[in-house]
Amino acid sequence: MTDLLDVDATLEDWNALRATTDFSGLLLGNGASRAVWDDFGYDSLFENARTVEEKPLSPSELSVFDAMQTRSFEQVLGALKTTSRVNKALAVSSAAPRNRYYAIKEALINAVHDLHIPWRLVEASTLTILNRELASYRTVFTTNYDLLNYWALQHQGEAIDDLFNGPDASFDLCESSTEKPRLLYLHGGLHLVRNQDGTARKLTATEGTLLGSFAINNTIKTLDDVPLFVNEGPSADKLKTIRSSDYLSFCYDQLLGHGDNLCIFGHALGEQDSHVVRALRLAKPKTVAISIYPRSAAFIQHQKRHYAKLFEGTGVELRFFDSKSHALGNPKLSVPVEV
Repeated sequence: MTDLLDVDATLEDWNALRATTDFSGLLLGNGASRAVWDDFGYDSLFENARTVEEKPLSPSELSVFDAMQTRSFEQVLGALKTTSRVNKALAVSSAAPRNRYYAIKEALINAVHDLHIPWRLVEASTLTILNRELASYRTVFTTNYDLLNYWALQHQGEAIDDLFNGPDASFDLCESSTEKPRLLYLHGGLHLVRNQDGTARKLTATEGTLLGSFAINNTIKTLDDVPLFVNEGPSADKLKTIRSSDYLSFCYDQLLGHGDNLCIFGHALGEQDSHVVRALRLAKPKTVAISIYPRSAAFIQHQKRHYAKLFEGTGVELRFFDSKSHALGNPKLSVPVEV
């Protein structure tokens, strides 16, 4: 265990570390996506939707978020969908909740478009590298909800199983075992939706078409699918959404039970993700290797103390490595953000 006070600024090389220690699990955070597209470094998707140039959230839509005391699009859209259906059943006008539903979803889509890397800028070589690295672990956990990993799986779809193999690409808890490496979205994804009965399924599309219309049906006559992703907010709010989904609950429980060695790449494990930290503390992997970007000696030492405090008292061995020495942190993966 790393002493909280006595830390140096040295970082290991990932390839040398992995050559001597077997890691069956990988936990990806926002830093993994930012290594490819720096615009993924936004602070708040909600704030972007509130200020996006094209059709931002209006005061009436913002009032729904305020009334529910959340910044979660999934929770608000789900509530509006239910309200509209109940109003219709009671012969009460459902126009207001239905209109707010579509307006909020449109603002969300516009915000995502502003921030997400366009498909046309993604190199096939990048997807190959991502796929190859993810497939080298038994289980990959990710809190990222962007489409990079989805596109990587599409690029070479036989190597990794995302467990959406049921009818209509749905998740079936009874059919969740696989011999292949698994990719588990702890916070859902832009390509995942919640069905009316609470189950989850994966939207399928060719190449980059999904980004243009994620979670949108071709008809506006009925309410369409609610995107299944936990975008932001306090940890308790995120855990509430996780526990309301059989798929997200399954993924979280898998993390709770991951006692094997784990590599953490690009994840700050901040206060907003304390539910992830709690799961890791309970799982107690024997060894946890954590990536750190080598900005400066002081930054490295600060990061080491941060992670050491999170795992204090668990008996977990912490190893720290240079993020640029990992395949997912290779500077060559970075795509310049368009101005």
